[in-house]
Amino acid sequence: MHTLHIGNKNYSSWSLRPWALMTELAIPFEEVNHVFGAGFARSIAGKSPTNRVPVLHHEGRVIWDSLAIVEYLADRHGGVWPTDAAARAWARCAAAEMHSGFQALRNTCGMNCGVRVKLHGMPEALAKDVARVAELWSEGLERFGGPFLAGRDFGGVDAFFCPVAFRVQSYGLELPEPAAAYARRLLAAPSMKRWYEAALAEPWRDHEHEAEIAQAGRIVQDLRAAPRLATTA
Repeated sequence: MHTLHIGNKNYSSWSLRPWALMTELAIPFEEVNHVFGAGFARSIAGKSPTNRVPVLHHEGRVIWDSLAIVEYLADRHGGVWPTDAAARAWARCAAAEMHSGFQALRNTCGMNCGVRVKLHGMPEALAKDVARVAELWSEGLERFGGPFLAGRDFGGVDAFFCPVAFRVQSYGLELPEPAAAYARRLLAAPSMKRWYEAALAEPWRDHEHEAEIAQAGRIVQDLRAAPRLATTA
């Protein structure tokens, strides 16, 4: 059995990637949640060599980092990457670009599933990242026929962009069609709906993540459960 250690569903974009992939591909796993806040370091100690999430435990192995987890799963399960060589190469490149790039999008629009935010403004670097997302999504959909980025089925590359779909929703980021339709498609995926419902039900608030939102914009709608500061894991 796989055991996947994750952070708060409301905030943890890195955790969402393997969680969504394993859920969509029906790979059985046990979920262990570690709440961000004062108790997080104690909770994750001994589970992850970097003291970060996500981290996967399987048959005595410890696999950390979301991209490494996805590749580990691809070695053992079909459907992670396309069987077509061209689609597989493109999907890996797009996932790697998301994994290592889009810094302005990450830093300005931190994932917070349960809020709607009016940005203070659209910095040039953020606008460039949003435009690149639209370009990349449109390319994949056109080249491989959709409805997902590398073809007919949800796979590893789609999992990497699931957090972006939540950011599009939370911050009202505007995308041209068909990229906007793809974001809606991701949000409607069964794994994403399950994650979103659980994120809204979480009572924990983490000062660091909340401060990032306040710096980026103004919360105009908060759909989350009544707050409780995360002081223990």
